[in-house]
Amino acid sequence: MENLLKKNVLVVGATGGIGEETVKLLKSSSANIYITGRNATKLNEVAQANNIPADHTFAMDVAEHADVERVATAIHSAIPQLDIVINAAGIGIIKPLESLTYEDFDRTIDANLKGTFNLLKAFIPPMKAAKKGLFINIPGVLGKTPMAGAAAYAASKYGINGLVKSVREELRRTQVRITNVYLGGVDSPFWDDIDLRVQRDKFITAKEAARTIWFVCQQPTSGVVSEIVVQPFNHQAI
Repeated sequence: MENLLKKNVLVVGATGGIGEETVKLLKSSSANIYITGRNATKLNEVAQANNIPADHTFAMDVAEHADVERVATAIHSAIPQLDIVINAAGIGIIKPLESLTYEDFDRTIDANLKGTFNLLKAFIPPMKAAKKGLFINIPGVLGKTPMAGAAAYAASKYGINGLVKSVREELRRTQVRITNVYLGGVDSPFWDDIDLRVQRDKFITAKEAARTIWFVCQQPTSGVVSEIVVQPFNHQAI
C-alpha cells in the first residue's frame, strides 16, 4: 500500500457528500490537501473543519476552463505537480426525454464531461512530464449501464469513460494512472433535488464511497486499477 503522508492531493468537489468524506480520510492519512468547490461558503466550512489553509482552498467551477486553469496555475506555482487528483464534482439531472430541456442537457455535459476534460487538460500534463501521478474519476454505474430518465446524465458519464480510455493510451510510457470509480446509489445530497423515488436507506453511505476512493489512492504504483465498481447489495445494476 502507498503511504499518503505528505502526498499532494487535490479533491475537486470537496463540498459534496463524497468529496467531503474523502477529505476527512485523506486528512487522517496526513496528506497535503488542496480542495475546490462551487459553493464558497460550504468550501470554507470544509476547510476549517479539516484545518486546510486558505491558500489550499479554491472556489472553482469545473465547467469553466479558465477557472480550472487559474487554480492549476496557483497550485503548480507552489509544487511541480500533484500526486493525486480526485474528481468528485458533477451534477445530476434525472428527467424523461420529454421533460429534459436543452439547457438541462448542456448543463449536464458542461459540468460532468467538459468539466472532466478541463481537469485532465490542466493537471495531467505536469504528471506526464514527471511520469507519475494518479487521477481518479467517479462516473457512477450510469457510466456503464443506462437508466430510464437519465439520458443526459448517462451520456455525460459514458463520455467520461471514452475520454479517460483515450487519454490513458497517451500515458502508457509513464506511471500516470487513471482510475474510474463506478459507484452505485450513494446516499448523499446529490439526491436531495432529484424527483425520483429511491430507497436511500439501502444505498451506500457517502463515508463508504469515500473509503473506496481512499483505498484506490493507496494502491501501489506497480499496478494500475483501471476501474472499480461498488454498488448497494440490493441495487446492483451491473
